[in-house]
Amino acid sequence: MAGTLEARTISQIGIVVRDIEAVAKAWAELFGLPMPKITITDTYEVTHAQYKGAPTQARVKQAFFKFSNIDIELLEPVGEPSTWQDQLREHGNSLHHLAVRAGTIDQMMEKLPALEAQGLKLLQRGDWVPNGRYLYLDSAEKLGTILEILPGQP
Repeated sequence: MAGTLEARTISQIGIVVRDIEAVAKAWAELFGLPMPKITITDTYEVTHAQYKGAPTQARVKQAFFKFSNIDIELLEPVGEPSTWQDQLREHGNSLHHLAVRAGTIDQMMEKLPALEAQGLKLLQRGDWVPNGRYLYLDSAEKLGTILEILPGQP
């Protein structure tokens, strides 16, 4: 049976944290991995970030751990409003999202109306350089967490 999203692999688990340096260090030590580079997302002028349909200046610090089967993304919110800040305020350090890859950016956008018809509303979106995009869908009621849609092979 074909679904709206034909992805069969969770590519990433996103975890929102208050102190990315401390949490990244704990992950690195526990799993014997190198400490990842911590970066911060670009400004609105580059990301065109929108939260609940309105532009937002919110940014996020990120660190990625590459496991053989999945990426773990640590996220520390900077500014607001954002889904990252909401999650941190409501739940503290916690699971923020599961990410899947769903084709090209155009294909991602084509699937959005069908996903919204299933009750998965667009919560936040943005761009990254050179040609990426992310979509966060408010799917907590249906799936138990936010669903992130990324470009790439489903």
